[in-house]
Amino acid sequence: MAKLTLPAQELMYSGHSACPGCGPALAMRLLLKGTGPKTILSIPACCWTVIATPFPTTALGVAAMDNAIEATGAAITGVRAACDALGMDDATVVGFAGDGGTTDIGIQALSGMLERETDAIFVMYDNEAYMNTGVQRSGATPAGASTTTTPVLGSSHGKIERKKDIMAIVLAHRPVYAATLNPSYPEDFVKKVEKAKAMKGGARFLHVLTPCPPGWKFSSEETIELGRLATDTGLFPLYEVENGKLRITRRLSVLKPIEEYLKRQGRFRHLTKADRLRIQEEVRAEWARIVGAEKATAAPAPAAPLGAPSPPEAAAAAVAGEG
Repeated sequence: MAKLTLPAQELMYSGHSACPGCGPALAMRLLLKGTGPKTILSIPACCWTVIATPFPTTALGVAAMDNAIEATGAAITGVRAACDALGMDDATVVGFAGDGGTTDIGIQALSGMLERETDAIFVMYDNEAYMNTGVQRSGATPAGASTTTTPVLGSSHGKIERKKDIMAIVLAHRPVYAATLNPSYPEDFVKKVEKAKAMKGGARFLHVLTPCPPGWKFSSEETIELGRLATDTGLFPLYEVENGKLRITRRLSVLKPIEEYLKRQGRFRHLTKADRLRIQEEVRAEWARIVGAEKATAAPAPAAPLGAPSPPEAAAAAVAGEG
């Protein structure tokens, strides 16, 4: 008999309304395996509001509440305060928000939660657009992607702005833990969730890549493979930052060509050869930056002069390419 490498308990049930191949559904299933039954979820207006709770049912085996799309960081701060007042020290408070509700509309509440060092976990599931309302571009949509608000039509050739670097923004707040996760690598995913859960007394942030078949325009049975390509091309590296030290959790001796990832998605079908070469060079540069940040933060630091960046600030600068 094969040995299980993940917790066997299921806290996400059948009967939900997710699309076939839904990356966010896979993310929630794995997240709850790591956080366990004493989890309290706060979910803003997003795909998961629709997926989990088509009235009067629920597909979740834990307590959950809805909040306004801009308020996830504030909501989990309030839930944590209530748990503390009631003596519920063993409750794991989790905010589970999409990329639009994190990088755009909810970034002020996220920043406040991080600055207050709220004892909670903020999870951003990143399907790289406002998928629930019709595939509109978000700050997390990558450059070149076609969406309903950045169409390939006339003089428009997809989104022109680069994807917002949410990890650099988060690390500037010096959280106790931040990590990137990918449901296509479930063991790495659950280990990071369990580590975040075990930490107490500070804010934790998890950035989860969640491929979306209808939004990214690929066949639903390809979700896992596409997620793997995102990481193995270097586009979405897997790493964690704990107390200012960055550690890569999936090492790549050779990056797969970015073309293998792009060609599988209809949202990139219009890209020219020059576009693809530019993206390839950007990915290589970003991967080199992450590798450099790991080396920079792993080295023993000499005594810092007054006013010098603290280790978490140094990690943020290194990830952002400022170190």
